[in-house]
Amino acid sequence: MPKIEIGKKAPAFSLKDQQEHTHRLSEYKGQPVVLFFYPKDMTSGCTREACDFQDLGARFKHAGAQVLGISILPPKSKRKFAEKEGLKFPLLADDRLNDQGKPDPVVCAKYGVWVEKSMYGKKYMGIERTTYLIDADGRVAERWDKVKVPEHAEEVLAAVKALGS
Repeated sequence: MPKIEIGKKAPAFSLKDQQEHTHRLSEYKGQPVVLFFYPKDMTSGCTREACDFQDLGARFKHAGAQVLGISILPPKSKRKFAEKEGLKFPLLADDRLNDQGKPDPVVCAKYGVWVEKSMYGKKYMGIERTTYLIDADGRVAERWDKVKVPEHAEEVLAAVKALGS
């Protein structure tokens, strides 16, 4: 599926976090939501990205925004990741498997971030690091594709603040 265009309604979802609590996008109506899709718990780039969002957590909260991370590993992996890194925001598990036991994430597909990737000539499916900023009305206000981690969280925070202006 293609990525969601700016101005379009963000697709609904219902996913469990690291504490097995279910989160629905509809629960956050009336406030901005930062939805960052990351490839894998406890890898260097994903750890840096999550920690950067955590470091700015109070500022996102002050701006009225909820930060949510999404990847394909199950809640147990998310719990270990959150505990190890001191992450306080929800990490959501889009962990559905297909009949062959391979990842078949529903939300990642809806948001267009479940894509074919290639490493050393081998093709595989994975998450393309992408962040969506969803406005208080549930529409995509901004989207960052193929995110480069350094300074990304600050850029997203600036966009959240600009929504309130």
